[in-house]
Amino acid sequence: MDSPLPLHVCHVNNLSVIINRLHALLHCIAIGFLIYYRASYLLQETRAIPIILWLLVFASELLLSFIWLLGRAYLWRPVSRTVFPERLPEDDKLPAIDVFICTADPEKEPAIGVMNTVLSAMALDYPVDKLHVYLSDDGGSPITLHGMREACRFAKWWLPFCRRYGIKTICPQAYFSEADSDDYFGDSEFMVEKKKIKEKYEMFEEHVTKAVEDGEYGNSQNHSTIIEQIIQETFGESETIRQADLVEMPLLVYVSREKRPEHLHHFKAGALNVLLRVSGVISNSPYILGLDCDMYCNDPTSARQAMCFHLDPKISSSLAFVQFPQKFHNINKYDIYDGRFRSAYCVQWQGMDGLKGPVLSGTGYYIKRESLYADFTHTELKDTFGKSNVLINSLHQSYKQNNANGENFSNVLQEETGVLASCSYEHQTKWGEEVGILYQSVSEDLFTGFILHCKGWTSTYLTPFRPQFLGTSTTNLNDLLIQGTRWGSGLTDVGLSRFCPLLYGPSRMSLLQSMCYGELSFFPLLYCLPLWCLATLPQLCLLNGISLYPEVSSPSFIVFSFIFISAICKHLQEVISTGGSIYAWRNEQRIWMIKSVTAHFYGSMDTILKLLGLRKASFLPTNKVLDKEQVKRYEMGQFDFQTSSMFLVPMVSLMILNMAALLCGFIRIIAVGNWDKLFPQLLLSLYILIINFAIVEGMIVRKDKGRISPSAILLSSVFFMIFLFFGSIILM
Repeated sequence: MDSPLPLHVCHVNNLSVIINRLHALLHCIAIGFLIYYRASYLLQETRAIPIILWLLVFASELLLSFIWLLGRAYLWRPVSRTVFPERLPEDDKLPAIDVFICTADPEKEPAIGVMNTVLSAMALDYPVDKLHVYLSDDGGSPITLHGMREACRFAKWWLPFCRRYGIKTICPQAYFSEADSDDYFGDSEFMVEKKKIKEKYEMFEEHVTKAVEDGEYGNSQNHSTIIEQIIQETFGESETIRQADLVEMPLLVYVSREKRPEHLHHFKAGALNVLLRVSGVISNSPYILGLDCDMYCNDPTSARQAMCFHLDPKISSSLAFVQFPQKFHNINKYDIYDGRFRSAYCVQWQGMDGLKGPVLSGTGYYIKRESLYADFTHTELKDTFGKSNVLINSLHQSYKQNNANGENFSNVLQEETGVLASCSYEHQTKWGEEVGILYQSVSEDLFTGFILHCKGWTSTYLTPFRPQFLGTSTTNLNDLLIQGTRWGSGLTDVGLSRFCPLLYGPSRMSLLQSMCYGELSFFPLLYCLPLWCLATLPQLCLLNGISLYPEVSSPSFIVFSFIFISAICKHLQEVISTGGSIYAWRNEQRIWMIKSVTAHFYGSMDTILKLLGLRKASFLPTNKVLDKEQVKRYEMGQFDFQTSSMFLVPMVSLMILNMAALLCGFIRIIAVGNWDKLFPQLLLSLYILIINFAIVEGMIVRKDKGRISPSAILLSSVFFMIFLFFGSIILM
């Protein structure tokens, strides 16, 4: 008997493997020569350069070499995958799916965008009775609850329309904004129907917008539990639709957990664990789709594509989750803020997929419910999961409430879900420690995925041609750096914890996988410190005529040149091979430098302060509200420098220092003629200024509202003088 056709295939890019490993070998050899050069100087009896400067630069180069070495694990065996959803079993044999959507702040996350995400999830191409959509509203906002009811009302028109005409863009807001959204150009009946549905959508949008203008946002930190199954309303006699379209809608549930100021709520991780418990006693689907509130479903087939892995008997027993890339609908051709995260989603995650699987990335993943439950014995069920007998019964996969397909909640179930969503339920349980989404870090996704891999679970990464999910990327510098600070803090939380991937991981997973997690956990800290040193110390030495690098005529200069050119060319090769350009390469270099000396520095310091007990954990949602002027500048490819001085001053101070060093260096070379000694430092300052010319332009050339303010430049000048003062002390 022939074996069944595979549901998916894996492709190894052998050419990339050869290039990556050959480059790593040559670069490692060069780093070895660099270390020899720096270390041999320390053994000399007479030294022309202060030892503290040499040690700081040497330490910076060692840290950069170490983080680079960790990053080689991503490139060891990159793979790509293809799925065949047409080979899946019949619909009645497909497993059920719960969709978790999280929102926290109705001011930063507009209700109309959240509801479009909800509607897109409801429109997935999946059996209706096996799809259940849950929205967690951590803001406890009446506006969001009203929006859910309006979305349910509009869904009665939207879902039949999508199914009848095979609509691919199942987010209504995106669909009606597309110029070429018509799949039936010659069908007059389709055009009439589309016009009618568009009018319904505009009414829905108007109702939600009016509720936002007239309603109250609520108290996001102090409110009681609200759990409501959103029930369909019947159509009036004046509004009729075809009998064939009278199909069931997916179960739709609004969940706002109890929050009190005196209780820890653990941010998004806490909200997800409440959804895990509440859904467990309602629908209890074996698989869960996790979505951010702005990350709408862009392809109705994502669930079936994910099931091509979850239903493969060869890997299903150990597969925890299938991760799709995060892609964004509002990124323009310039992408000045590196909003595509190309390095992560086009290089790193594919590399991890060739090992044990990619990181859990916070949104766009299909995860097995079982993987989020710890190994337990029947004697410790209540100590692990809490005192709810209904929840404990749900641990058996055969359990399912009768009302999961659309009937209203019973009073008993309503009361039970209220208990499960209370702020005290997790006390003296293992929730967040061993069960569910883990609380160790505000980057709950990375930490949970890491622990899953440590327990022996695997994951896969799928990047179809059509984006399965589309979100909203940051389009201004302020939001980018606030987001980067939060991420930097969360990642460093993991690196400096007892679960440090480089110590906790190797005995539980492969060394290469541990290196990947180590690079993710430490890159904010291990980039910010060296970049601060290399953006200041060589420049201060240049101002004083001190050489930190080999003379151009020295053979050792070839080593430094090779490492510099090798790193740049490898990055450029990765950018070009993944569809980018030289312009994209420059943007990534610039954002890497900016984030390292600002967001990653502050994020790392935030973690250190938390470890010392000097600061509490915090979480700021990324702003999803668009400012028209900022959007206009973004579309023009102009940086918007309307951000806090805590971000501007480091950037501008370093630009002033590098401009001064470059100018004084040229003057010194012309006057003294020792270009052979100072050329490497001169080149370094020139490179920093060329890459970050947008900052220089914002300081000197631009006069619009998005420029760097004179007050920030003045304050930065003060810090520049402080640099010079401390530099003179070090150089004495």
